[in-house]
Amino acid sequence: MDQQLKKPSAAGMLIALGIVFGDIGTSPLYVFQSLLVDGGKVNESLVLGSISCIFWTLTLQTTFKYVVITLQADNHGEGGIFALYALVKPYGKWLAIPAIVGAGTLLADGIITPPISITSAIEGLKMVNGLSHTIVPGNGLVLLIVIVILLLLFFFQRFGTGVVGSAFGPVMFLWFLMLGTLGLLQFVQHPEIIKAFNPYYGARLLIEHPKGFWLLGAVFLCTTGAEALYSDLGHCGKRNIQVSWIFVKITLLLNYLGQGAWVLMQQPGKNFNEVNPFFEIVPHFFLIPGIAVATLATIIASQALISGSFTLINEAIRMNFWPHVKVKYPSNIRGQIYIPGINWIICLGCIAVTLYFRTSTAMTAAYGFSITVAMLMTTTLMYYFMRYVKKWPLWLVMPIVVLFVCVEVSFFVANAVKLLKRLFFLVFEFGLIFTMYIWHKARMINDRLVCFVNLKDQIPFLLDLNADQSVPKYATHLIYFTKADDAQQIEQSIMFSILSRKPKRADMYWFIHMELADDPYTMEYAVEELAISKVVRIVFRLGFRVQPRVNILFRKVVEDLVKNKELDVVSPYLSLKKRGMHADFQFVIMQKFLSHDNELRVGEEFILNSYFFLRKLELTEKEAFGLDTSDTVIEKLPFLVKSVKDLGLKRVDIKSSRKNK
Repeated sequence: MDQQLKKPSAAGMLIALGIVFGDIGTSPLYVFQSLLVDGGKVNESLVLGSISCIFWTLTLQTTFKYVVITLQADNHGEGGIFALYALVKPYGKWLAIPAIVGAGTLLADGIITPPISITSAIEGLKMVNGLSHTIVPGNGLVLLIVIVILLLLFFFQRFGTGVVGSAFGPVMFLWFLMLGTLGLLQFVQHPEIIKAFNPYYGARLLIEHPKGFWLLGAVFLCTTGAEALYSDLGHCGKRNIQVSWIFVKITLLLNYLGQGAWVLMQQPGKNFNEVNPFFEIVPHFFLIPGIAVATLATIIASQALISGSFTLINEAIRMNFWPHVKVKYPSNIRGQIYIPGINWIICLGCIAVTLYFRTSTAMTAAYGFSITVAMLMTTTLMYYFMRYVKKWPLWLVMPIVVLFVCVEVSFFVANAVKLLKRLFFLVFEFGLIFTMYIWHKARMINDRLVCFVNLKDQIPFLLDLNADQSVPKYATHLIYFTKADDAQQIEQSIMFSILSRKPKRADMYWFIHMELADDPYTMEYAVEELAISKVVRIVFRLGFRVQPRVNILFRKVVEDLVKNKELDVVSPYLSLKKRGMHADFQFVIMQKFLSHDNELRVGEEFILNSYFFLRKLELTEKEAFGLDTSDTVIEKLPFLVKSVKDLGLKRVDIKSSRKNK
């Protein structure tokens, strides 16, 4: 992790404003309005209770859980649910399940964040004189503007955010400054609104209001960006996020207080389905600039979410939770990636959400459920982090976890009523979680069935084959990928490929092993010569945020070995050697297919059939490892879990059979 991110700095905090707080920072556009709409008749009790609930949610959930506690789950400077899982996975295999569910639900609700934020900002144009009849929430013009912005946003992902990224921080600083100033102007006119910070008003609202507890579904929207806050830890550093949150929280609370003060002074006769308190507190002369800043802020918030989705999928690929898909690097900025397939899936999802719900009010009615699930999954993993990684005493861990669970279960139950309104998302959510689960489960079955043999016992066979001139040479350098963690072992299937099929004689055999390092950006390798100039094992240790481009990595290793005079890569063929031509390097990839000679239980059959179907949609291992077409061979290998034992086939005497006929 960069030194500048380890301690707070002006530059680091500006970056945090631009990347971390976009989602949570744009929530004032719709949260308070949503509470007023859901609450029905607007009165002082509803206003004070709503702001009280918002304040304590931002305090307990965002500040205490995420900014104070969860940011301590710092995996070598990186955050997010997969970074957290990497820290706690030694303490239980089942912990993969909350990691999968948390990642899937976090990605799923991501398709509603850009539409709801951008639509809320664009709908503010109806406040401009002359546009009130043109800009009507849900009409064709509003939808067209939102969809055009979304299309442009996703189209420019391929170019990276390096060019405009430097502007994110200043724009968001201006946005938060605007939030605080607008709220303060209303607050000074009605300072009594400060009493909303008293938890009594929030408790009274939840107990006495006709909808009471169910209003928590709308309250929760003020903290939906908290999970993303943790995911962006690696971009900004813990201290920069914690210090800048003080400024962000103050401006958010000022804005909510300002909206509440305006409602208490102006609310009689207002229809809050059509009136948004956020834009009502904007002075008329500043309305167009204010809407412009709001729109830019929502675009930046959407950009941060999209980038976070790419990072999450890339981590899932590296940790064997997701099929290999094409990953591109649009700039030289560390950690900045672009995944075309995911980009356009999210884009289509965002457009579909916009067309289906049409207005920001309708979107808020379906927003938040999945994030509550993601937060509960993070709490589950955090228990193991606090108890076993940090080794905090049980008497300290349990009250913290109980507090988080009580708050999040309350939000979960309150948001459960949104399920009927969000059936639109269920297919997307189920698809994400199903894909991760199937991929992980099938990999576990595969790893369980891999048969290893002692490599020391196999080396004499390799040396004999190497010296056998009667066997045509297959390649000068022959390279296989091995999953064996132990350098003394090798897959039986690899030895079968070399010795038992068409024998593959080579001058030198290479075995490459890939290790996943907990440090997200580790890039290390080790070389072990198992037989001098004949058998070599290379171990690459790569962080889960490093793309395993083996072709480039292996070439670098060879260059280092040649430079150190440990390897000669000049061709052994005389006609080529005298011209200084390089030897040939041949990669062999073992590609499995589901054998028909399997007797599987129903569950295993479903998992494996689903897994091999998904494999048809992913990149080949050759493409995933960045291997050149000309020097890679694919060998098909049957995947056999349990062969059929009793066929019921018996031998009969053919003569007796004919007599019986």
